[in-house]
Amino acid sequence: MKAQNFENHARYYLFHHFVLTPLTLIYLGYTLYTINQHESVSEAIQSLLLAVILLLIPLLSRIYALKNQNRIIVMEMRQRYFELTGKRFEPKEQKLKTGQIIALRFASDEELIPLMEQAILENLTNKAIKRAIKNWRPDYRRV
Repeated sequence: MKAQNFENHARYYLFHHFVLTPLTLIYLGYTLYTINQHESVSEAIQSLLLAVILLLIPLLSRIYALKNQNRIIVMEMRQRYFELTGKRFEPKEQKLKTGQIIALRFASDEELIPLMEQAILENLTNKAIKRAIKNWRPDYRRV
């Protein structure tokens, strides 16, 4: 497996990104294109509602997966911070945004604490944190 770094850490899932979501967008477009061909207004509304619902299902399932994953990463970072410092993570966690914590997750143990302090002091963005990482700690299981 190729070594993970800032340039290649984003993940795409073939079925979600390139099959299901595009098909639902095509169906919504087709529904909008043929909306005036329905015999009644109620049929047109029903068709449009179905298309919108079908579009929202994969998007909502993706949001649920990402929110759950983010919770797990925060819990992982709490454990990791405690193992490295012997202190609770919550005081630092309150000073960081969730995206910053997720970005810090990729830092090696040696870089984590100094980079976390820098992120708090300079309010670094997620991308800036990831770019500052020299020894990338890969996560091949991200959703």
